[in-house]
Amino acid sequence: MGIGGCASLFPSETRTVRSPWSNFKDVKTAFDRIIPYQTTADDLVKLNFDPYTTSNVTILTYLEIMQRFMPNTSISQSDLDPAIQDCLSVRDSCHAYEMKQQNLNQERYGNIVLDIFNFRRRTKKSGWEFNVLIVMKQDMVVYKLWSGKPNLDETIDTKNPLGPLQDLGFWNRILVP
Repeated sequence: MGIGGCASLFPSETRTVRSPWSNFKDVKTAFDRIIPYQTTADDLVKLNFDPYTTSNVTILTYLEIMQRFMPNTSISQSDLDPAIQDCLSVRDSCHAYEMKQQNLNQERYGNIVLDIFNFRRRTKKSGWEFNVLIVMKQDMVVYKLWSGKPNLDETIDTKNPLGPLQDLGFWNRILVP
């Protein structure tokens, strides 16, 4: 079997969230169309930010929003963005949508024998990830925030000179009576 034939023996992993968007740019473009104090819950549905049909959307209560924005006592409500303060003032009518959309690929490559026996594992990760927080007061968006990785391209090269014996648990079982 040649080198090309060995590639299929390596483990690989693909993580794709069922999504109306095929790439980072598409979801970012849709997100940019959300305008605080103008975009309604119905508008979010049209933009595919619907927690009941879009995958990986968590609905947060006002208490969970407080925990996100005020993780400790050194931050008070008056320190928050006015839109968040406005939303939290109505308590039960304040909620948020937190969404994580991603398309991640992970492939191992290199020498299959060294990989199998854990001497050297080389992994290539690629894809994209987009995270959204949309805060709603009643049925109106009052605040939005995004983060993400538009172009994930990472290579991991793990070397273990002791191969399968490198696992610390193994040495603990031998050395500890």
